[in-house]
Amino acid sequence: MIRRLSLLLTFLVCAISGYAADVTWSYSVNGDNTASPSVVITANIGPGFHLYALDNPAGGGVPLSIKFKYEGCSPDGSVKPSKAYTKAYDDVFEVDEHYYTGTVSFTQKIKPGSEKWSVKVDIGGQYCNDSGCYRVNELHTFTGTAPMTASVKEEAKKIEEEEKAAEEQKVEEIAEMVDSLQAAAGPLMPGVNNSDVDTSGWWDNVEAEIKAFSQDSSQQGRSLWYIFIAGFIGGLIALVTPCVWPMIPMTVSFFLKSNKSKRKSITSALIYGLSIIVIYVGLGLIVTAIFGASALNVLATSAGFNIAFFLLLVVFAISFMGGFEITLPSRWSNSVDAKVDTTSGYLSIFFMAFTLCLVSFSCTGPIIGTLLVEAAATSNFISPAIGMAGFAIALALPFSLFAMFPTMLKSIPKSGGWMNTVKVVLGFLELALAFKFLSVADLAYGWRILDREVFIALWIVIFALLGFYLLGKLRLPHDDKVEKIGLTRFMLALVSLAFAVYMLPGLWGAPLKSISAFAPPVYTQDFNLYSGDVHAQTDDYEEGLKLASKLNKPVLVDFSGYGCVNCRKMEAAVLTNPEIKDMIDNDFVMVTLMVDDRKPLPTPITVKEQDGQERELTTYGDKWSYLQRTKFGANAQPYYVILNNEAKPLNYAFPYKEDVPEFIEFLKTGKDHYNSKK
Repeated sequence: MIRRLSLLLTFLVCAISGYAADVTWSYSVNGDNTASPSVVITANIGPGFHLYALDNPAGGGVPLSIKFKYEGCSPDGSVKPSKAYTKAYDDVFEVDEHYYTGTVSFTQKIKPGSEKWSVKVDIGGQYCNDSGCYRVNELHTFTGTAPMTASVKEEAKKIEEEEKAAEEQKVEEIAEMVDSLQAAAGPLMPGVNNSDVDTSGWWDNVEAEIKAFSQDSSQQGRSLWYIFIAGFIGGLIALVTPCVWPMIPMTVSFFLKSNKSKRKSITSALIYGLSIIVIYVGLGLIVTAIFGASALNVLATSAGFNIAFFLLLVVFAISFMGGFEITLPSRWSNSVDAKVDTTSGYLSIFFMAFTLCLVSFSCTGPIIGTLLVEAAATSNFISPAIGMAGFAIALALPFSLFAMFPTMLKSIPKSGGWMNTVKVVLGFLELALAFKFLSVADLAYGWRILDREVFIALWIVIFALLGFYLLGKLRLPHDDKVEKIGLTRFMLALVSLAFAVYMLPGLWGAPLKSISAFAPPVYTQDFNLYSGDVHAQTDDYEEGLKLASKLNKPVLVDFSGYGCVNCRKMEAAVLTNPEIKDMIDNDFVMVTLMVDDRKPLPTPITVKEQDGQERELTTYGDKWSYLQRTKFGANAQPYYVILNNEAKPLNYAFPYKEDVPEFIEFLKTGKDHYNSKK
């Protein structure tokens, strides 16, 4: 059994350690100072990511684009990739997508036309992983030299003639270009105002304002309190497991008997409880220090991690239901026991607490693991430690209370068959939760084996069986025959069966708001009688702000993409919520901006990036991506932000997170801030 557990833990560790950077770019020149050099662009694509190819079909992700601007040279043929792309059918978008994984290089040969030459490269496109899609925005300048051979001189003459002709044409079109820039770019050019609405600040950077909202103490406090309470509840659940409950009277009695005075026994028990808290909080800090808060958040949405965690929870569920016992190697606990015997004072008490943590692993492991995943999703550095603090306080509380009031020990229920029932119930809950993690991987890979109706059907069966088990109609290994049903057990069975019945309408598309954070999005359901989609009033940023100004409403900007799977998930699982739909339709002007929109701008727009390098925007997708990048400092979709009529933020930005209550609070706070500043 230990070997099985070790293999599963090894798989989990491999899934965690296998995560690397997304996509990194490197550049080199082959054949410098020759008559036929070439420039090489290399993309190193991290595990779990894929980069769309140059000719990715329409309807899928944004294809890679590599634009060259030559000075003192000209291209010799087209750009050549170092390997063939992978071709795979995408069930969500129903197209054959072309993409690269691993490492791929793109080579462009050039013809020098002067002794010194340079090539500016502008790389765009899209790469994706399980947690979302990201735009490629890379700029680089190659430089080199060439010997002045006859062919190089001939090329130089040709380039000079082409540049002269281009300059003459540019002079003729400059007036028309200025007019087109004003029409297409609008607020891209500060000071340009072609209406009665002041557009001068619509493209100004507002990262500081958004961070100020996101760092608001009440918002941060709510999330940390949520993690603490979740940890505390987890600790209370762990208390009534067979691994922990029997140790309460034994441990407290030990302290009371081994100390001569009541005061000293209480002090020892308090130190014992504090030691438990220190051990678990230390575990939370170690996890964060190793992986980092942001890496934990990405890890929590990684397909490999979710598959590993699904398997781990299924194994724990089978163990809780009596299939087999999971125990840590006995030499670990024996080693700690030896430390208790060879040390004295407070250090000995600490090792006793550590022994409790090891012995109770088979019961507390799944609870701790799930808690750490929830804490990781908050992207807050101290969340794992806060969660572990709540867990440890609940776990340590009875040891300290019973040491202070030893007479209470007589009133606590004795260990018995009821503890096996608690363990089996936890097994059912672990099994249900496991499918939530499998669903994340299923959506990421597009397997479509766990569509919404399949997921709901599994949960209905699990919670119905749990209800029958509590009523004594279903027996598992190690269960005694149930002679009569207690009131508590009956009420829990009633809740479980009622929950199963509540989920039945979900098979026909009912939103099931209470489980929307767990179930797959509605769009995966084949048979759906529910309708309630949310549609944007406009797909143009400037038009949306002008409309909002006339209607005296705030603007909800939705940065999305045609090839963004998580955008579809948010639209189906969150935006279709009746309360959210009503608020968006009546209280906001919604603007959806597709960052992969390939429709060309009337005239290309030349802009400057934050590092000072120039870039040419040729499509509306380029324009909206530039807006998201430069105004909000973000590059991932989906991304929601609420603005007033001067394009200033009214709340923190909302990323991909299928959390209906939090999105409702996000909208309400933005609306309240808008009304208060009218």
